[in-house]
Amino acid sequence: MLDPMQYRVSPGAEVRLLEHDPDSKDGFVGGKTEGKAALPALRHQLAELQDKLWAESRNRLLVVLQAMDTGGKDGTISHVFKGANPQGVQVASFGPPTELELAHDYLWRVHPHVPRNGFITIFNRSHYEDVLVVRVRDLVPEERWRKRYQHINDFERLLTEEGTTIVKLFLHISPEEQRQRLQARLDDPSKRWKFRQGDLDDRKLWPKFQTAYEEMLTRTSTQNSPWYVVPANRKWYRNLVVSSILINALRGMDCRFPEPEMELEGLVVT
Repeated sequence: MLDPMQYRVSPGAEVRLLEHDPDSKDGFVGGKTEGKAALPALRHQLAELQDKLWAESRNRLLVVLQAMDTGGKDGTISHVFKGANPQGVQVASFGPPTELELAHDYLWRVHPHVPRNGFITIFNRSHYEDVLVVRVRDLVPEERWRKRYQHINDFERLLTEEGTTIVKLFLHISPEEQRQRLQARLDDPSKRWKFRQGDLDDRKLWPKFQTAYEEMLTRTSTQNSPWYVVPANRKWYRNLVVSSILINALRGMDCRFPEPEMELEGLVVT
């Protein structure tokens, strides 16, 4: 049986990504066909739990997605949340900061997008870019980005203490899997629009990005805001793991349908 907790980064644990197999399908008996067949049932569970979250409107869920290029962030959103009520799901993407955003602290652009009561918000990339890209590309001095681990922990502690449940997912792929996915984009005219020169530039920096991700995972996986290193070479297995993690998180919130405002037993609409 698939246990998503095996991919949770324990607070204080030192992460070495070479020790995490991106091709793993631990806990699942079967292959791609069986895996894809198992996903609809998980979508149904997720949708039922989201209905309670939306109806009760007392709790909120923030899902943080990080990955190397082609890691599957967009695909995860489209496949896992396919059955969700779109009224209660929002996606926020954080690309290179604008001139206005650069004129503020790096969390200024993030806070307005955290979820409100009853909502699930997905960060497709996130505030963690400010300890990843800025580090690897040397965009700010090390003495500045090193302080940001604690800033982020404090920011997320504020959110959780105010009622937000946070689930952080690192979609872990291998360099060979990335190569194949980039090549597939080039070979398929309908997917070439996804390709950019920067993908190849970042690929050359793979070792530096892996080091940055390892420290990020080590320094910012906390008891109330944990990271999960999700094996993501097999897209179908990735979807099962992510769905299972989110279902566990929503169940832990113990959301319930509100009681009706008046006695409805025996009431007949005429």
